Amino acid sequence: MTRLKPQRAGIPLPEPTPVSRTFWDGCAGGELRYQRCETCGAAQFDPVLLCRCCGADTLSWQVSAGLGSVYSHTVVHRPQTPAFDVPYAVVLVAFDEGFHLLTNLVSADVADVRTGLRVRVTFADVGGGICLPYVEPTYVEPAAVPADAERS
Repeated sequence: MTRLKPQRAGIPLPEPTPVSRTFWDGCAGGELRYQRCETCGAAQFDPVLLCRCCGADTLSWQVSAGLGSVYSHTVVHRPQTPAFDVPYAVVLVAFDEGFHLLTNLVSADVADVRTGLRVRVTFADVGGGICLPYVEPTYVEPAAVPADAERS
């Protein structure tokens, strides 16, 4: 089995912008941040200046609980550059707050990668002042229903 792990220092790094700086500062502090429109309530990610749903400029930063499900995925065996260790699993995660994030799955075997897998965010320092958000599997128990609960 091949275990998926975070990339090491030396990969191409993102360059925070004035719009994305709050997101990257959150990652450095162990928080996954996203925006929510105060006018229509829509969750937003990637960071933007105007709401993608209603066009309002009333976006505020929120901190995600960091839980979601893999919506789509692929496993990369031929990297973009030799700086990347392979294999790595690229996953599109639907977070419980209503936004999506494209990231990598870690702390799992390649065979474990699947749509619907419950995941939680984790962070890894890759140098250059950048901490990347990754996700790892989590096993959230469903809420227990008491045996005497009324059925509808």
